[in-house]
Amino acid sequence: MCGVIGYTGKQSAATVIMDGLARLEYRGYDSAGVATVFNGDLHLKKGVGKLEEVEAACLLSRLPGNTGIGHVRWATHGGVTMENAHPHVDCLNYIAVAHNGILENYQKLRRRVVSRHKLVSETDTELIAHLIEEYLVPGAPLEQAVTKAVKEIKGTYALVVTSTVEPNKIVATRCGSPLVLGLGKGENFISSDFQAFLPYTREVVFLDDGETVVMTPGKVHILSASGKKTRKDSVVLDVDLAVREKNGFDYFMLKEIFEQPQAILSAINQEKSALKKAANLVNNSQSVVFTACGSSRYASLIGRYMFSKIAHRFSDVIISSEFCYFGDSVDENTLVIAVSQSGETADVIEGVIEAQSRGAKILSIVNTIGSTLARMSDCVLYLNCGTEFGVAATKSFLSELVILYLLSFSLAGRQEEAEEELKRISELMDENLRLNNDEVPKAALKLAGHDKFYYIARGINFAVAGEASLKLKEIAYVHSEGMSAGELKHGTLALVEEGTPVIAIAPCDDTHEHILSNISEVKARGAYIIGLSDKPDKLFDIHIEIPRVNEYYYPLACIVPLQLFAFHSSIARSLDPDRPRNLAKSVTVT
Repeated sequence: MCGVIGYTGKQSAATVIMDGLARLEYRGYDSAGVATVFNGDLHLKKGVGKLEEVEAACLLSRLPGNTGIGHVRWATHGGVTMENAHPHVDCLNYIAVAHNGILENYQKLRRRVVSRHKLVSETDTELIAHLIEEYLVPGAPLEQAVTKAVKEIKGTYALVVTSTVEPNKIVATRCGSPLVLGLGKGENFISSDFQAFLPYTREVVFLDDGETVVMTPGKVHILSASGKKTRKDSVVLDVDLAVREKNGFDYFMLKEIFEQPQAILSAINQEKSALKKAANLVNNSQSVVFTACGSSRYASLIGRYMFSKIAHRFSDVIISSEFCYFGDSVDENTLVIAVSQSGETADVIEGVIEAQSRGAKILSIVNTIGSTLARMSDCVLYLNCGTEFGVAATKSFLSELVILYLLSFSLAGRQEEAEEELKRISELMDENLRLNNDEVPKAALKLAGHDKFYYIARGINFAVAGEASLKLKEIAYVHSEGMSAGELKHGTLALVEEGTPVIAIAPCDDTHEHILSNISEVKARGAYIIGLSDKPDKLFDIHIEIPRVNEYYYPLACIVPLQLFAFHSSIARSLDPDRPRNLAKSVTVT
């Protein structure tokens, strides 16, 4: 969560930083701020709200100087106030700090700092500024003070620091939160995500935990965890510029939903050697465990089903935040498949560290090139779906499914069969999207007054019910539950009353007759049925049509109209689906 950026060079720092913060908005935030150094003074402005609102009120982009730092924040320590917004400064207004992460020893540090310094916020970050202030010695470099201050910190952090003492310098360091260095000509960049500075440079250095960057406009050096200068090779990113254009759509989420037919084709385009290596890792392991959070966990549940059905391999799925409690069953014969769109999800990374300490191999499925998870893994499969700006996963979820289909069929020696079917589905999906973009909004508007929904399904589509329910919660703020239809009679049926919306995922596969029986159960209790199927039925009050595909692939066909339903449900409630409250695209704190 949150995003940091630093710039030093020949351009207006505030202008570059504001451009970068706009590219970090997808990470989620409730406030924003910028600090620059100019003529021996620290210039700081920050505020609460969307970036454009803070800019209108504070004119962040007009701050003077060629060196500065910026931040978009989600509240962790302290509420959503201007005082708690980043960057934070020391008592003398010499030092500015922006921080992504959480300090675990916050209370202890606060007790120590409050007796010596005047605190103006409730945040853990302000304590860091005061610690650096204590260690800043006249004539000594800024990085020395930052390094000493960091030794007192426990927790996760990505820090960017600037100071009037050395006005053209930025010091940055990380532990558990991502930082990437961007190398330019006569200018340098640092950020949580290379997307922030892609328009300016594609030459980057990915930092590891414990490393510290010291950068001026013309020079960069990196210190190891022990404080010694170290050399790291840069890489030139072979990626398209992530253009923040909606291409005629009103929202990024809707644009990204409509990009999914192309996302299927892009995900199919895997390096054959990487896919073969991934299949070998699975075949050579005694046990296979998926670990993921949120939408990626639902994708993993479908992957588990496909492993069993196609490759006849048993596997399990463990929520990443619970992974540490299963560590005793992981050893050198275990393959952990870590699924994370960002590759920076803190819970996933913690689980992977635990697994590696026990000798397990790691296969990661990620979207972000050079992410922490990708660099930790024995093998990486990339989603290739491009930047996803909408907080709610759409094309990244679908791309994860494509990768898991390819891997499952590769294990059975049937990769080409899967590729051909996925290409066919891409075409069918394109047609179905146009069809449902007329019908689904009507259903969403009709049901906009309801405050609880139930999604039911069976078999492989059980995970689709969970993912679709999650989408409705995320962006329409509606209580919903996704469940196996067979579990209705074990409690949930008591909650069904006259008019209760039940979305039934009922494709013409081997679950069709069973799910119709479950629909009859809730219909008899007064439920209002939205049937998602390639075949209409008299039990449906509303029929949402899906294309007919091979039974294994129905999750791909089913999830897209349900994403549309969640999107239009958000719009019907006058909400912003791109910026759901309290949520972030990349959850980099535990």
